[in-house]
Parts: sequence; C-alpha cells; structure tokens
Amino acid sequence: MSQEATSTVFMIVVMIALFYFMLYRPQKKQAAKRKELLSSLEVGVDVVTIGGIYGRIKALDDKTVKLEVAPSTEITFARAAINGKVTKETATEEDED
Repeated sequence: MSQEATSTVFMIVVMIALFYFMLYRPQKKQAAKRKELLSSLEVGVDVVTIGGIYGRIKALDDKTVKLEVAPSTEITFARAAINGKVTKETATEEDED
C-alpha cells in the first residue's frame, strides 16, 4: 500500500471512531437511561410530561399513564410522554427560574 492509501484508510478509521464516541455512544446511553426511567414509574410518583404538565401518577399500564394534575382532575397520557420524575431539587430549581 502506498503512503497516500494508508493515510486515507487511517482518516476513515478516525472518522468512524469519532462518530462512534461523539454520536452513537451518548445516544445509546441516553436511550438506556430513558428506558430505565419509563420502566421505573409507579403509582404515587410526581412527574412532568414532555409538554411541561406536572402531575401525580394515579394509574398506569404498559402504554398509558393517568396523571392527577389538580384535585379530581385526571388526564391520560402515553407513557412515552413522561419526561422525568419531579424531586424536591427539581421543583426548587424551576421555582428559581
């Protein structure tokens, strides 16, 4: 192989490694974290949806979550619409904004 061909192959390998470490791997970690969050949901937990609606889980099944957003007001969401659990730290940070 010539010097030029070796250099080209090396650059392609470097680019593939860069794509792996900068795009694929972080995205895979984020997907695993999201899957863990959705599987850990349970009745009574305070959550926030992707749309920014806060509520407490009253019922859930494999595909849907029923949130109580106000006293005697329940809304059904797709389970995938849950963005995260609300903790005291999360609520305090958002109050400061």
